[in-house]
Amino acid sequence: MEINNCFNKIKTYCFKFIKSQETRTNKFNNKNKMLKSYLIPLSFWINNRIKKKSTLIIGLAGGQGTGKTTITTIISIILKKYFKLNVFKISIDDFYKTRKERKKLSKSKHQLLMTRGVPGTHDYKLINDFFRKVKNKRFKPFSLPKFDKSIDDRCKRDQWYKIKSKPDVVILEGWCVGAKAQKNSELLKSINTLERHKDKIHVWRKYVNNQLKTNYKKMFKKLDEFVYLKASNFKLLQKWRIVQEKRLSLSTKNKKNSKIMNKEDIINFMQTYQRITQHMFKQAPKYASVIMQLNNNHQIKSIKLKK
Repeated sequence: MEINNCFNKIKTYCFKFIKSQETRTNKFNNKNKMLKSYLIPLSFWINNRIKKKSTLIIGLAGGQGTGKTTITTIISIILKKYFKLNVFKISIDDFYKTRKERKKLSKSKHQLLMTRGVPGTHDYKLINDFFRKVKNKRFKPFSLPKFDKSIDDRCKRDQWYKIKSKPDVVILEGWCVGAKAQKNSELLKSINTLERHKDKIHVWRKYVNNQLKTNYKKMFKKLDEFVYLKASNFKLLQKWRIVQEKRLSLSTKNKKNSKIMNKEDIINFMQTYQRITQHMFKQAPKYASVIMQLNNNHQIKSIKLKK
């Protein structure tokens, strides 16, 4: 009864957003089922976890191309429109270090750290500061950076997010949100050509893993709940990520200095993500509060909500 009632109140808003994400060749199937069976129940689950006057911080992760941003947006719509909650969603991508900072890092630590993505290329101090500010009982308005992937750098300050009032719910989404470090012995074997040729003596992977062990571990401990979108394999993620980049190229067609990638670029770029993504396939379901299993057609096929 409650699910149907919620569905009737939010469907217009959700369908409007879904339509904005569709292309001529890429349509969403089973929209009703996605909302009624998975995303509305998840929204009820989130609402039940909110404590009075305290901001609930949710981490939402999944490999590249799993639809994290789409799912986060739909959940936000439901929480705002039906539960009347103040929701702020942001991607961990928005906290990437600037091109200038990554250039410096690539010279001092390893050349692969110029490529945004892996732990160590985010401004984790800024994320910790963000968590502290939203949890503060004496809330003061503040701004957060916005990252533009088409230029591989932060937007100008006047385009940053402005948080004017204390959120009831914060959703931080990203492919490596909630990731845990591997054992040192697991780092010895290269898992792809990028690691074999560009990280022969394991400097890059050890640096990234050490970030997960230290700075990111402390940061992810501040998440109240963790939602994980699980795809069946890495090849599927590559396929979905290529589709995603095509969409990005359509929306940024006329931009100067565009950093849009072709198919080969994407496959190479995703090799930097492969190690942590595959580790998360095995480990994240063990500690996630919510597991959403995705089928090969990019749809949610099951959801497991931990009590």
